[in-house]
Amino acid sequence: MSAGTSTVAAPVAAGDPGYIDISQSRRPSFARLVGVEMRKMTDTRAGLWLLITIGVVTVLVNTLFLIFGDSSELTFLAFLQFSAMPQGMLLPVLAILLVTQEWGQRTGLVTFSLVPHRGRVTVAKLAAAVLFVLAAFVVAFVVALVLTPIAGATDPWQDVTVAYLSRVVLALLLGAVWGFAFGAALLNSAFAIVAYFAVPTVISIVTSIWATMQDKLLWFDLQSSSSQLFNPDGMSGEQWAQVGTGVLIWIVLPLAIGVWRITRTEIK
Repeated sequence: MSAGTSTVAAPVAAGDPGYIDISQSRRPSFARLVGVEMRKMTDTRAGLWLLITIGVVTVLVNTLFLIFGDSSELTFLAFLQFSAMPQGMLLPVLAILLVTQEWGQRTGLVTFSLVPHRGRVTVAKLAAAVLFVLAAFVVAFVVALVLTPIAGATDPWQDVTVAYLSRVVLALLLGAVWGFAFGAALLNSAFAIVAYFAVPTVISIVTSIWATMQDKLLWFDLQSSSSQLFNPDGMSGEQWAQVGTGVLIWIVLPLAIGVWRITRTEIK
């Protein structure tokens, strides 16, 4: 009866053909992490087609508005608001896919092995989502800028101010970060997308039924309070406070839960 023998390979020493020196390697910069996260969106069919859809739909809805809209209403702000509607629905989905792709596509083991600091990766994903929102706004801005002179409205540039444009960007950012927070908290693309669209719907139903509480529910309904950002006349201090309260409830709290889950959950 003979016992099997096993051999253990000797460690590769410096100077050997298979030796790799990693002592001088540096961790990737934050900018590189953000670039990687943005590139990941084009590496999958879902992400690529979502980016294409955002651009195509933005152009399409504005073109239809130009063709069928009343010429007196075809102002720059009207075109911008028409772009904000589809973008406000699609950009949160993009943010959700950004934060959940490591868990849904099971690439987390590779990602967090290369970059063990999960917090840096999460912040890089959030920064990538913000950059996508800004890029989408630029597309909407350019489309509105091109179509407004063609539309022939009497006063097409009425109420166009830096303050208003900043509020539009803020509204898009809040929607995307809201989706990002839900994605981080649930770590599942399908659940997060359903939750993101279901929660505001349920709240709006409650608001419509409970008419006497509509003003008070604005303190909890982020979708309704953030829609006030599109008011060209500006916002009062109370309205800003309502937006802030909604952000704490629907963004800060789930985002804190999500960061805790991402940093603590075992990668499988």
